[in-house]
Amino acid sequence: MSLKKLFKPKSLAIIEASAEPDELGHLILKNIIDGGYKGEIYPVNPESEEILGLTCCPSIEELPENVEMAVVVTAAQDVPSTMKQCAKKGIENAVVMSGGFSEVGDEGKDLERELEEIIEEFNLHVLGPNCRGINNTVQNICASWPLITKKGPISIISESGSIGSTLESRASRDNIGISKFASLGNRIDIDESDLLRYFCKDRKTKVIALYIEGLKKGRKFLEAAEKAVKKNNVVMLKGGQSKRGSAAVTSHTNSSGGRYEVFKSVCKRAGILRVDDLDELYDVCKGIANLPKPKEKKTVIITNSGGAGILTVDAGEKLGLDLIDLPKKSVKRLNEKLPPGCVLKNPLDLTSNASAEIYDTAIKVLARYKDVRCIVIIVRDSLLGIADVLKKRFERATIVPVMLEDGNVESEEKRKLQKAKIPVFSSPKRAMKVLSLLPIAQ
Repeated sequence: MSLKKLFKPKSLAIIEASAEPDELGHLILKNIIDGGYKGEIYPVNPESEEILGLTCCPSIEELPENVEMAVVVTAAQDVPSTMKQCAKKGIENAVVMSGGFSEVGDEGKDLERELEEIIEEFNLHVLGPNCRGINNTVQNICASWPLITKKGPISIISESGSIGSTLESRASRDNIGISKFASLGNRIDIDESDLLRYFCKDRKTKVIALYIEGLKKGRKFLEAAEKAVKKNNVVMLKGGQSKRGSAAVTSHTNSSGGRYEVFKSVCKRAGILRVDDLDELYDVCKGIANLPKPKEKKTVIITNSGGAGILTVDAGEKLGLDLIDLPKKSVKRLNEKLPPGCVLKNPLDLTSNASAEIYDTAIKVLARYKDVRCIVIIVRDSLLGIADVLKKRFERATIVPVMLEDGNVESEEKRKLQKAKIPVFSSPKRAMKVLSLLPIAQ
């Protein structure tokens, strides 16, 4: 299955585009325009002559012959006939955002079966239904919402549109950006395996975030995942891990939740990195995207808070990280260069009086030793200049910054780091989870 015309269409139509700002057909058209899409755009609406400065086509039949992709936002009952008209017009690729199919009961299931028969009859490629669309920042096509244009190394495949858009928004906020996003919805045709195969060929993608509630074709997924991890890191979050959560999956996208133990086994076999919540999914992806890969996980913690240092050690021990003793020669040098009162162990506690310059000294000393591969930096309280220190030393080792507070100074220092594409984490536990899953440099 080729997905090129779905993500790189030279022209597209919005079926049931709307002049009403509060309707989905208006929002999607506006985001495509505002996102900077360079291809031809054809709004289809029999009741409007023009929407957002574009001339409307009254029907699918009156579209030009060169339309490569359709975005369908019609009512569910109209989708089958809409797709037939698209097929007869030669439009073989579509994103069906409309909800009201198998996720709502028997009537919706019948409608979905009818749509499935049409897809098979005309050999169409359809994403959805009941989905949030696609985004390809490389091609400036945001047929989704919210409008995200920040380009970056993360691609997202999500059975839940809102989970996927949350990841997009966080990546944009943190100046990381995304390459591609696809909302699976009910997966009547295109599924997570098809998207994995396509995304792993994208040279702009360094890591693929995958949110799945259930697998319809387990063997197909395993084969696609095994191939994908050879080219990209794949991080997966499974929704519906509990008994009640699994039951809730059915009413969301009519997916079969499946046993969580089976998913864990599939992830292990395929080489997928598995996480347990949304924060972990995002954190691990942004870490893989922008942290230098360590040759080993030999880790030292530097902190200005004794309590935070202890929590970081606890998190690291639970995750099996190699929290090494400070190299003997480094202890001597640190004792010479750091002020009295610093605790020269791992964690290296610089005490609450530490300045950015003291952090710089400690990092400079420790990064000289080959036994020190990873340095977790814990910062509590206002610390002017810490961003400049971390930017200067970032390539000396795998440095993982943690900022515990959100005051004015901390926020400004964090913004400086984000501008430099250095990821910042909000707690010791989250930082150590990322480090535990960070791939080793080959």
